[in-house]
Amino acid sequence: MPHTRTSLHARYGAAAKDLPVPENTVLEHLLSHRSVRNFLPDALPGHTLPTLVAAAQSAASSSNLQTWSVVAVQSQASRDRLAALAGNQAHIRQAPLLLVWLADLSRIARIAQYKQQPADGLPYLDTYLMAVIDAALAAQNAVVAAEALGLGTVYIGALRNQPEAVAEVVGTPQWVFPVFGLVVGHPDPARPAAIKPRLPQTTVLHHERYTAPDSLDAEIGDYDAQLSGFQASEGLPQVGWSKVVLERLRNAESLKGRHRLVEALHGAGFPLR
Repeated sequence: MPHTRTSLHARYGAAAKDLPVPENTVLEHLLSHRSVRNFLPDALPGHTLPTLVAAAQSAASSSNLQTWSVVAVQSQASRDRLAALAGNQAHIRQAPLLLVWLADLSRIARIAQYKQQPADGLPYLDTYLMAVIDAALAAQNAVVAAEALGLGTVYIGALRNQPEAVAEVVGTPQWVFPVFGLVVGHPDPARPAAIKPRLPQTTVLHHERYTAPDSLDAEIGDYDAQLSGFQASEGLPQVGWSKVVLERLRNAESLKGRHRLVEALHGAGFPLR
């Protein structure tokens, strides 16, 4: 694992020298995170899944409602099907485990039915948002745990491209919605992943009140150039960051099916009042 300063430099470039981040084993682990997209097909040790779930359940949960669940998808047939639904991402097929993280309000609905008590707060936007946040916090704990075991991960937001079809594969009922996937496996040492640069801290950190800068140059600095350099080193098209962002959000079609997410949520039993 690289030292904290090495990871900071990979993340922020020359600006890293001005960040007073101490050397620390946990910080080294967090700062060296990278998304892995090339995996070996090797099976995971038997302790992997229960370890990741234990880490996930150790994350914070709003009001301890624990409004998330996860489906461990290990069969090749199901991973192949989900890969096809998520834009044919090869790493979903390669790696031995795909975790599908769910916003899950069905458990509370069942409790209310069993106890013959109302749960009229379920249909509201905040309740769904709470479940999504709970799932994201749990998944990130699982990522940290997986990396501590020497494994690699990558999130799969493209499961939201065709959520109804994904729901059929993983068998989710009403009041449950697949929000993203997480591929877990052994990184391919022949095709290592690198630490991706991020926006400068001055862009995302505000003190006391949000303050928008006067110009784009003041806001993102040389980040476009920095990310272009990273893309070149990874053999990717050198398009920078701002172009990627604008292409990704140009119009409804660029959302790749996610423009109809509200419709899909309604179909899954989330009226979102």
